[in-house]
Amino acid sequence: MRGRFITFEGGEGSGKSSHAARLAERLRGRGIDTVLTREPGGSAGAEIIRHVLLSGAAKPLGAETEAILFAAARDDHVRSTIVPALAKGEWVICDRFIDSTRVYQGSLGDVDPRLIRSLERVTVGEAVPDLTLIMDVPAEIGLARAAKRRGGAAPDRFESETLEFHDRLRHAYAALAKVEPERCVLIDASQPMPQVTDDIWTEVAKRFGPLRAAPARAAVP
Repeated sequence: MRGRFITFEGGEGSGKSSHAARLAERLRGRGIDTVLTREPGGSAGAEIIRHVLLSGAAKPLGAETEAILFAAARDDHVRSTIVPALAKGEWVICDRFIDSTRVYQGSLGDVDPRLIRSLERVTVGEAVPDLTLIMDVPAEIGLARAAKRRGGAAPDRFESETLEFHDRLRHAYAALAKVEPERCVLIDASQPMPQVTDDIWTEVAKRFGPLRAAPARAAVP
């Protein structure tokens, strides 16, 4: 039986990484084998491309080139990490996936949606998320959180964009949730962390409950 695939999306400082880790830990506590991964990254080849993308080295080449690089990283990630885990019946929790490309490079970077969809068909295939949790937080709050998290370190390629960019990003994610309500759920990430954690668990249980590991099958003599 194929495992479940859940992705976290949202702007910078929205709590995606923290809540993805919390959800993975809670599922494991229920006896569910769970893989926690991220994009760009999540596999050896994809982690190399992650460094190129987040360093800003690809920014001068334009949004189309960035979209292609993200797709190259995703191809390795899907083949090496996601598909094998799902095939074993494991759950996969991923911090960012296809919707980040649709929003960052598509909605905000004006990359032709036909190119993005074509890249998805090649790299993702049938490995489409069963549920996408979009962490919604006002841009100024998210950026303040991101600045606090990194301390004295320099902002990465996307954190360094303007407040206007991040505000547009938030609205693009909200629009995406309206287009695909059967897959995407908006989570109010401006609430205290325990409440956000509970809201996420409620949505996951609503979609997939009861959340217990499937009983092991007896060996056939």
